[in-house]
Amino acid sequence: MEIDNLTPAELRVWRAFPRGESVNFRTADDEDVAHGAEWGRERSVRAVVLRSLLLNGPREDGEIPALKLSGARITGVLDLRYGTSDHAVRLSHCSFEDAPLLYGARLRQLNLSWSVLPGLTAATMRVEGVLRMTDCRFHGPVRLGGAEIAGALFMERGEFTASDTDEPALQLNQVTLGDDLWAPGLRAHGEVRLNGATVAGSINLTDARLSHPGEIVLDAQTLAVEGDVHLRGVRTLGWIGLRGARVSGRLDLSYAHLSNPGDGVLRASSSTIGELWLRKGPPVDGILNLRRAQIEELFLEADAVPARVLLNGLVYASLSPHEPAARRLAMLDRDDEGYVPHAYEQLTAAYLRIGDDRAARLVQLAKQRRHRTTLPWYGRLWGHVQDATVGYGFRPLRACVWLLSLLAIGSVTYALHHPRPLKPSEAPDFDPVFYTLDLLLPVISFGQESAFAPGGPYQTLSYALVIAGWILATTVFAGVSRTVSRQ
Repeated sequence: MEIDNLTPAELRVWRAFPRGESVNFRTADDEDVAHGAEWGRERSVRAVVLRSLLLNGPREDGEIPALKLSGARITGVLDLRYGTSDHAVRLSHCSFEDAPLLYGARLRQLNLSWSVLPGLTAATMRVEGVLRMTDCRFHGPVRLGGAEIAGALFMERGEFTASDTDEPALQLNQVTLGDDLWAPGLRAHGEVRLNGATVAGSINLTDARLSHPGEIVLDAQTLAVEGDVHLRGVRTLGWIGLRGARVSGRLDLSYAHLSNPGDGVLRASSSTIGELWLRKGPPVDGILNLRRAQIEELFLEADAVPARVLLNGLVYASLSPHEPAARRLAMLDRDDEGYVPHAYEQLTAAYLRIGDDRAARLVQLAKQRRHRTTLPWYGRLWGHVQDATVGYGFRPLRACVWLLSLLAIGSVTYALHHPRPLKPSEAPDFDPVFYTLDLLLPVISFGQESAFAPGGPYQTLSYALVIAGWILATTVFAGVSRTVSRQ
């Protein structure tokens, strides 16, 4: 490019470039870049000039060239598609007339902080250092799909708005980051796409605001993160997709406000997570889907659990905080799939690991009661009998109470009304207590039942005692079998 064709503002940038000096057109520190379209010729720089500098700019011996520009209005399209530049680029507090085209570009470092842009097309771009978009405002889609960034990606307090409701506001699908994705306070009006991304560090979206009502706000399916994912204090209107994601560290949703009424709000099925924290926030407004997820530590406060959950196949090593069984069971009762045996077994195992055997028994009892609702009428009837007698074997002392009560009834009745002996000459002395025990205990015999035969209503009572004895014996045996199998 001929230097004679440059405006005074462009000439300043051209001469500063070889020495890596900064050019600042800002008139005040609190200047609003949103009004950049009103800036005049004295602070306007054509994008074609910047392109020429980055691809074939002048050099000076002993100096390191760099493009450092602040407070400029950049006119035209900054087109660096498939281009390679070895220079650091900082275009901060700038107002872009058109969305830059950086598709397939190879850059050393790029800083667009505090700038306002109508969008950005930089898919498959490669950055050797870091990419900074701190406090940027985008009024169109930002396309970074497939980009490779050796360092970190900074987007603190960035604002992303999709111009078309059918296109994501921020596309980071299949992106590869050698460090963190740092974006606390991010604002997105539309979908943020992170599916298939690989992050060697952590993701920080603390206090982010993500809005896409009724649609997906954060698509992070098959995301792989070696560190943590911080979503503390995040507010969402729409749903988060984490199906098949892998988070080696902690997925922290503390103080989060998640809302997608009537539909899924957090879909983390088939994901693998080191720790999942859902606490200190209001109840999730929507369906919590953790089907087939594998979580080392699940920190889930009972008050944060929504009215509808999907937990079939969920595996967790520990469950915190420690809550009474009744509060945890309420969560299982909300499963949209109805009776899910696996969920009860997982909760039982969690209580057993911390030595709370009583809570574990209560969970197993609740499991049997829930299973009873799925049986035909005769199965439900037999279940009620087992529940009332020995609590499905988890409350064996009930059998003792029943036996003692029936023993007392039979002993008093037959003491007042002796049954007649079948063979008076051979019959032993009648004992009402042992006669009743003979009726109640189906295996043990004291020789009383075979020697005496009651009549009338007392014979009916003997039949009732025999039937009750068999029922109690069967339920006690079932309870002992369960206890042995748990041991």
